[in-house]
Amino acid sequence: QLQLVESGGGLVQPGESLRLSCAASGFTLDGYSVAWFRQAPGKAREGVSCVSVIPGNIYYSNSAAGRFAGSRDNAKNTVFLQMNRLKHEDTGMYYCAARAGVACGYYGNLSNPDYWGQGTQVTVSS
Repeated sequence: QLQLVESGGGLVQPGESLRLSCAASGFTLDGYSVAWFRQAPGKAREGVSCVSVIPGNIYYSNSAAGRFAGSRDNAKNTVFLQMNRLKHEDTGMYYCAARAGVACGYYGNLSNPDYWGQGTQVTVSS
């Protein structure tokens, strides 16, 4: 079965950190751009970070730049999102998505992904 599975979400206080994981099964992420999207209650889904199929190219939304870090571990077939200095406005469901052979868009976007994960909830609350 071809799928992406996210993990690592949770409830944290402002200023704390979380690391999200996006693990692929049934296919290898090498050769895919992988993006993280966030959807907050009542808001549209937005791109947060994208690790490009082009090695070394990682893109971030304006809100994520300087606080979040995307990475991939091909040996583990997993993409990560390290989120530091979390804010209330980072709250939402985080989804990873992958698309073969296409570079990331700017600001952490990825058009027409081939695969989506089921999401992991991040709640930042004091």
